[in-house]
Amino acid sequence: MVTRVVIDPDSRSLQESFALVQSRRRSRERFAEGIVTLVESETAARAGADPNRHIHAAVVYGPSVSSEGQRLYYLVRWL
Repeated sequence: MVTRVVIDPDSRSLQESFALVQSRRRSRERFAEGIVTLVESETAARAGADPNRHIHAAVVYGPSVSSEGQRLYYLVRWL
């Protein structure tokens, strides 16, 4: 189940991006910046995915700064 992310169309620092996310669990809804690799296109994300290494193609929104000071990306959807 994916949490609905409120996307601010006027934001200058947050945006939707295609990405590769390294995560053992696909049930997570947010990811630390260190496990997210932004890519240029959906094609690049799909090509870079490797389920055997727990790397999944996704659309993410961020980066946002958490209350602990970490930069996070929020899952919009898995590809």
